[in-house]
Amino acid sequence: MNSIVKLPYDDSTCGWYEALPPPAASHRLQGQQSADHVVIGAGFAGLSAARRLAEHLPDARILLVDAQRVGYGASGRNSGFVIDLPHKFALEHPDPQHKQRLLGLNRSAIAQLESLINQHGIQCQWSHAGKYQGAVGDRGLAYLDHFQGLLDNLGETYSVVERRELASVLGTEHYSRAIFTPGCYLMQPAALVRGLRDSLPANVEVLEESPIRGLERDASGLWVLNGDNGAIRTPSVLLSTSIFTQEFGYLRNRLLPVMTFASWTRPLTDEEMASVGIQPDWGLTPADHAGTTVRMTQDRRLIIRNTYKHVPRYGRSVSGGTRDKIREDHRKAFLDRYPTLSRVPFTHTWGGTYAISRNFTNFFGKVNEGVHVTACDNGVGAAWGTVSGRLLADKVLGADSQQLQDIQAVTGMPSLNPPEPFLGMGVRTRIRWAAWNSRSEL
Repeated sequence: MNSIVKLPYDDSTCGWYEALPPPAASHRLQGQQSADHVVIGAGFAGLSAARRLAEHLPDARILLVDAQRVGYGASGRNSGFVIDLPHKFALEHPDPQHKQRLLGLNRSAIAQLESLINQHGIQCQWSHAGKYQGAVGDRGLAYLDHFQGLLDNLGETYSVVERRELASVLGTEHYSRAIFTPGCYLMQPAALVRGLRDSLPANVEVLEESPIRGLERDASGLWVLNGDNGAIRTPSVLLSTSIFTQEFGYLRNRLLPVMTFASWTRPLTDEEMASVGIQPDWGLTPADHAGTTVRMTQDRRLIIRNTYKHVPRYGRSVSGGTRDKIREDHRKAFLDRYPTLSRVPFTHTWGGTYAISRNFTNFFGKVNEGVHVTACDNGVGAAWGTVSGRLLADKVLGADSQQLQDIQAVTGMPSLNPPEPFLGMGVRTRIRWAAWNSRSEL
């Protein structure tokens, strides 16, 4: 039996989630259940996998199970970018076909999300706003030049935006230059995830606040998923559990749990918007990956995101004092960019845990008889989760396609990690070193 040791332990101050109306009462796992397929983890990947299974098998019973409320975990805690381009490290891959496959998969995910949003009227601040990649000083500009060369090699459209033109959108001259890429979409992640849940086909039953604490095979070969107040028997388990996949006994010592943090303001007033000349609805990521992400939402909140922590115990690794220090660091980054908005407070500061691998490789495929996994999004979960969840369901059911072949070609096995305590020491040192080197871009 694979027993779960550590469960999600997220803070209760995620602005995206708190901005939504309270959800309806949850349905929880009770008693002895059976299902044709069970998807564990109701983030972007799990929602997409459950939907796809239901589309293929409209008469099957499909259970989607999560330890928390839908939208409360990592999928509802990101900065609200759905990015089409391969991630920074993947963009450096030497094989052009590899990058084109990633690009096609990401754009397929965006098209899938947009279709569902339009079909079901999901209100999630969905916007084809594009994305800025910004640089502050010489270090950031060097990274930006490198990024421009990668885009040229990929044959992608972009525009270079200098300080004054950039300031007319961002309301700050803090940035020297940016590259604008048009393929990114912005959204309210918790609202999108909740809307995707509410629009699932009728034969998908969602069980929230129902942690699965162990998997075992019974004498007949079925999987038994043991919860606090019940169990589920099924021949087919799909794990869309990101970093928690290792808690089920798979990909152990191959995933690194990392938490990143964000703070946001209350909505800015008309006067505050005018005072700095800021426009609504844009997003900027740092050219130096250890720098600061900044977003202006459609409802005119400014978001600051930076700081990374290695969190071997997930949310329990971060104390209240640590969050207070991170909030202070966010405040400094905010005032460096918007000193005249010093009276605008932060209302929420939150963190979210995700999985990365040392070789920046995503896992996709079968790990046991009747158990399939998509895991390790390496920090780009909205698009990757959406497309990998859909294609994992296709793989389970034997529905081949060019996209399924593509995702199998670009995924693999995450590298083994060194044992503790050497792993933790190395990761913490690397994070501190990156933050020190990137301090001019924070």
